[in-house]
Formats: sequence, structure tokens, C-alpha cells
Amino acid sequence: MPRILVFQHVAAEPLGTLDPLIRRRGHRIRFVNFEREPDAQPNVDRYRGLVVLGGPVNVDDQAHRPHLRTELRAIERMLQQGKPVLGICLGAQLLAHVLGAGVARRENPEIGWYRLYATEAGREDRVLAPLRGATPVFQWHRYQFEVPRAAVHLARTDTCEPQAFRSGDSAYGFQFHLEMDQPLVERWLTNPHYRDELAGSGLAHDAETIRVHTREHIATMQAHADAVFNNFLDLVGRPQRRIVLPSREFF
Repeated sequence: MPRILVFQHVAAEPLGTLDPLIRRRGHRIRFVNFEREPDAQPNVDRYRGLVVLGGPVNVDDQAHRPHLRTELRAIERMLQQGKPVLGICLGAQLLAHVLGAGVARRENPEIGWYRLYATEAGREDRVLAPLRGATPVFQWHRYQFEVPRAAVHLARTDTCEPQAFRSGDSAYGFQFHLEMDQPLVERWLTNPHYRDELAGSGLAHDAETIRVHTREHIATMQAHADAVFNNFLDLVGRPQRRIVLPSREFF
């Protein structure tokens, strides 16, 4: 049975709606939560795909977060083996860093709902194509990646040009959070760390505005997310069904 490795950084940022999609396909998930296991050294050779989630740390925190170096080496190993990799928010920034691209702090963060526009390449991409039109997506980031030189730029917003890229055939970085559902959005809005970040962001909208927009947009985003994530999981492959041969009777 194919197994998927997931790097998680904080409990507040889980797989979200991607979790049931993976399990519905029959894949087993191995979580490594680096907040709980900062010294973990996962052997990526045993897995068919890797998902790296978001979190409140940054690529330049490696000096006091050494697990980030572990993650960077693991991502590089997966890329060398040609296995599918999906980086979300911080995960996308780590992927971009491995590929030689810069990651920098933004003057203004993106928090809340923003219109995402697929590039021409994004509209034709085998994974991101369901987002071919302008579509609302949920964001929460103060840092952003540059699109790696050898990668394909797939999406942008009005306030942040680099939103998604593909490297090779099966490595994807998404700056936005397609995995959100309404309870998870509310969990972030009531989390003290996230609440303080929003309050100090300087953005014109507040938590209540985000709640209103969530009720307006969450169903549309989830429909698109299911399609995009299933396309990515197609790259991982489907579990092989065990064939049970009928018993034979000998006379």
C-alpha cells in the first residue's frame, strides 16, 4: 500500500480537507510533527510522496530550528528520486529554497481571502487546471518565495505575483491554503498567535470580515481544492488492490 509522508510544524496547521482525500484513496499517512519531534530523521526512501505543510516559522530560522535543515534534505532527496512533492505555504517556501530560489519577508502580509489567477501555464497544468479562472483562495503568510528559475509559474494574486509553481513533472509549491474548511479558518482566527498577527498586520479587514468572506467562498474553494488535490494524488498513484484467487479443491 503506497504511503505518503507529511511534515507538520504545528498542530494548528493540519492536512485539513486533504486528509480524507488521501485516506479515501487507500493511502497510509505517516505524520512527522516537528513541533513534537524536532529531532526526527524520517527516511523518505520508504514513501511514494511528500506533503510539507505550513507553519509560523521561516526558512531563515534554521539556526534555532534545525529540523528545517532536516526537511530541506528530505525534500531534496524526494526530488532526486522523482517522487511527487507538495509544499503548502511554508512548505512551498522550503521547496523553493531547495530549488535555489529566494524567500523574503513581505512588506504587507496576505491574510484572508484573495482572488487567485492562473497563468497560461497554470490553466493547462495537469494539477492546477481546475483553478483556471479567477477563484477565491484563503491566504495566511508574511513571507513569500520567488519562482525557481527552472520552475513553471502557475498562479498569482493582485498583491503577490508568485503564488504557485511546478518543478519538473511532480513537485508543486502553493503559497495559498486550499486545505482549509470553515472550522479550520475559525480555529486560526481564535488562536492567540494568529489573532495577534492579524491585529498587527495593518490590513484593512478584520476577523469578522474574514468570517463573512469565508461563508461566501469556502464551498467554491473546497470544490476546486478537491479537484486539485486529487490531480496531485494521481501523480502519487493508486494503491494496488490485493487480488484474492479462489481456492481450488483437489480430488
